[in-house]
Amino acid sequence: MSADYESTLILSTADGTLITMAARESSPARPGDPDDGPALRADARRNRARILAAAEEVFSERGASASTEEVASRAGVAIGTVFRHFPTKNDLLRAIMKDLLRRLTEEVVSLGADGDPATALFAFFTRMVEQAAAKKAVVDLLAGAGTDLQVAEPVQALRQGVDGLLARARRAGAVREDVRITEVMALLTSTCQGALQAGWDTDLQRRALTIIFDGLRPPAAR
Repeated sequence: MSADYESTLILSTADGTLITMAARESSPARPGDPDDGPALRADARRNRARILAAAEEVFSERGASASTEEVASRAGVAIGTVFRHFPTKNDLLRAIMKDLLRRLTEEVVSLGADGDPATALFAFFTRMVEQAAAKKAVVDLLAGAGTDLQVAEPVQALRQGVDGLLARARRAGAVREDVRITEVMALLTSTCQGALQAGWDTDLQRRALTIIFDGLRPPAAR
């Protein structure tokens, strides 16, 4: 039995991403993939979510020096619980990226349904760049293990949702009428790649996005 893995990012998202931003690969199904076999019990799902949240924090803070033991301690679970869900560190890293892509997909759908048409596209663009910069440590670790991660594929996976946000923004007069989805995706992909590779700090993210957003908006809305 085999499973598809999305390794990112941003982004994003991959054990079975990222998202962020990552390459797609085919690999044997692993016990750490929650989609393989019967659904996880509620307590197992909670443990898995805690482990992923803790791992994001630990790897972002400590980079390559982070250990699985630190992740278990931060999550408040036994090391054996971590290994039951994620047999290797790379399984855990790929799962972080897959989870990121899942969250970003849910976010773009939610913004398309309920977000403010005038601001939703810019909010999602900002979120993608933030996540790309934040996941640099995770992506570097995966790259060191031989997984070549690229931003383009996970970003393009969100194209339909972004296109919906763009259409609503144009109708609201928040984006120039001549802006097309191809240009938005080119900007989003290249900006996420830059944030990922260089680990942009919040100030650089803000300044770069201000310039990009001013280019997308009609003169009266800048």
